[in-house]
Amino acid sequence: MYVWARMARMLATARRRGPYLMGGEGRLAFRCLPTDIDFNIHLNNARYMMLADLGRIDLFVRAGLITLARKNGWAPMMGGLQAVYAREIRLWRRFEVVSSIETWEGTQVIGKHRFVLDNGETAALILTTAGVYDRKARRFLDIDEVVAALGRSATLRPLTEAERTFMTSHRNLRDQAKRT
Repeated sequence: MYVWARMARMLATARRRGPYLMGGEGRLAFRCLPTDIDFNIHLNNARYMMLADLGRIDLFVRAGLITLARKNGWAPMMGGLQAVYAREIRLWRRFEVVSSIETWEGTQVIGKHRFVLDNGETAALILTTAGVYDRKARRFLDIDEVVAALGRSATLRPLTEAERTFMTSHRNLRDQAKRT
């Protein structure tokens, strides 16, 4: 239930946060609840992924991608992620998920989700790769096509060394999964 309640709250407040512009950030505030914790009494690793999903969906809703995807038969899809945990988020602690679309290359967009404690420290960082699948054409769309369809212009920045390493690691792991 708490997942749907958090989703409903995010959707209900999306308009107040305004449209998402490429290069910007989305911020969602949370508190670590008893349903979020593991036996160490801190945020369970699976909850980080779920909350990152909410951050990503928030960006997609506010950018207009969800409406456009429904209209065109597209489906935003996750490709993979990498997470690092630097500090724990203990029960009842307040934190924010700061989400952004960092850049893209071809059909893959790189997102970032930073979990920020109420004192400003980063508790975790998640990098994601995702794409937009066109169900009718049975292919992933070039992200430039998606940005143009949204009626937006955005300056594409080159991948950083860390992002390039992440994408290479992702491709290698995907290839391994397909072979087994």
